Amino acid sequence: MTARYLIVIRRMEDEMSNEKSLSRREFTLEAALAILAGVTITIGGCGSDSPSSPSPTLSPGDRAGTISANHGHSATIVAAQLTAGNAISLDIRGQATHPHTVAISQAEMVQIAGNQRVSKESTNNDGHTHTVTFN
Repeated sequence: MTARYLIVIRRMEDEMSNEKSLSRREFTLEAALAILAGVTITIGGCGSDSPSSPSPTLSPGDRAGTISANHGHSATIVAAQLTAGNAISLDIRGQATHPHTVAISQAEMVQIAGNQRVSKESTNNDGHTHTVTFN
């Protein structure tokens, strides 16, 4: 396992120990199933007051990104940005209590506009990052 998964699992274990009691076997099984299924384990590391998934209002041609371990962030590339095709620095703060940005190159903008999957890691703010995936 990568260090990133181990950190996520440890944070998840800390969170779950406060909510309900799981045996080590139950926890390990749940974590393994989540990782093997490709599911992102969401950790509320930025405070429990933030909404878990804001609903962006999209216009025709806009692209919303999916954000890992989301706790209020929102990532939307508007149609005009896609049409221009220039590199951008996307602010994904949304309704979260702290900012993150995602740098998207000109080539990646072309890929996103062409419906190709693009995943990017955000800046490290408040002690963590997010992976934003478009398409």
